[in-house]
Amino acid sequence: MCSYIVEKASMVGSAKGMKGWMKIDTANVYYDHPYHAQLDHALTIDFVNTAEGARDRVAVELSAESARALVKSILAALESGDLEHAAAETAAEEAPAFLT
Repeated sequence: MCSYIVEKASMVGSAKGMKGWMKIDTANVYYDHPYHAQLDHALTIDFVNTAEGARDRVAVELSAESARALVKSILAALESGDLEHAAAETAAEEAPAFLT
């Protein structure tokens, strides 16, 4: 049974589709029967630009385990990236004026 329950998230970014790079403003996320992946159920994410009519999309279909691993990797990358950027900003602020 298909649930047709879709979670939407506002996005700011770009995705590369069949026609090249495109702006995206929305991610439609659902866990249901996939169109292509050989899985009984898949977490599907459709990246679209609703401001331009959502004619083009970039989609992924992931197993539940893969989706959970991706979430962990995204959170880890954001955390380590934030720490690295904060350290670089602090070092730049503390550098003597003649070095900047």
